Amino acid sequence: MVGSALVREAEKRGGFEILTATRQELDLLNQEACHQWLAKHQPDQVIIAAAKVGGIHANSTYPAEFIYENLVIASNLIEGCRLADVSRVLFLGSSCIYPKMAPQPMPEDCLLTSPLEVTNEAYAIAKIAGLKMCQHYRAQYGLMYHSAMPTNLYGPGDNYHPENSHVIPALIRRFHEAKERGDKEVQIWGSGTPRREFLHVDDLAEACFHLLDHDNPPDWVNLGVGEDVTILGLAQLVAKTVGFQGEITTDPSKPDGTPRKLLDVSLLNEAGFSAKIAFADGLAGAYQDFLATLDQGTARL
Repeated sequence: MVGSALVREAEKRGGFEILTATRQELDLLNQEACHQWLAKHQPDQVIIAAAKVGGIHANSTYPAEFIYENLVIASNLIEGCRLADVSRVLFLGSSCIYPKMAPQPMPEDCLLTSPLEVTNEAYAIAKIAGLKMCQHYRAQYGLMYHSAMPTNLYGPGDNYHPENSHVIPALIRRFHEAKERGDKEVQIWGSGTPRREFLHVDDLAEACFHLLDHDNPPDWVNLGVGEDVTILGLAQLVAKTVGFQGEITTDPSKPDGTPRKLLDVSLLNEAGFSAKIAFADGLAGAYQDFLATLDQGTARL
């Protein structure tokens, strides 16, 4: 999802030779393959968007895979870029790098000030390691390697797997299928009270290129919208978008995760960027993309 949005933004801006590699063409867990690919293609700039990602269920079920694969991807690519003399790297992390009980909204300097949320600790530690690699490579080698920490993302090309997807695509699929079956009720995980912030993937892509245009960006910058919504409120918005008219109930026996994750986007705003896509419009577009990919047989289910 993120990679496709970055390609769309690069094509819109023009002036780039875009280098991409599918999983079949390049195994990012293979250090030798990564280093050889970078040495062969000699990119001027690299955006590291690849990661093993998922929602609370996936993070809780596969923590070993989440920490291993994301650590390896980050270390293989960042060191590979240094060896290939790549002049600029933008590493994409996540808002989950910040402490569970961080101040709200979360500023960049609250990193590592208290414990992480246990349900996504493995993923967060791997992303913190990638951020810190860029920070220290920049300090020691004088390379312009920096990071961006997006909030929760959504949009075209999302993963709609029933167990391993993030909350918006999971809800889109559940409410769509419930509507198709004529269900009278949909139950969501947790109490419904945690608050989450959501950024459209096309806004993310534009923000990334905006940061790449800056000569001296901070070591890491939050990418968000500065507004959030409860999970129950989100479910109601998705249900309305999909056209599901039944009851929405909660299951407090399931984990809530972090109570609130709202990013402080002051640094991003000071850099001259703010998100443009209204949430209702973004959700409508995401649902239309889901329907289109279902019809085409290309939906990531």
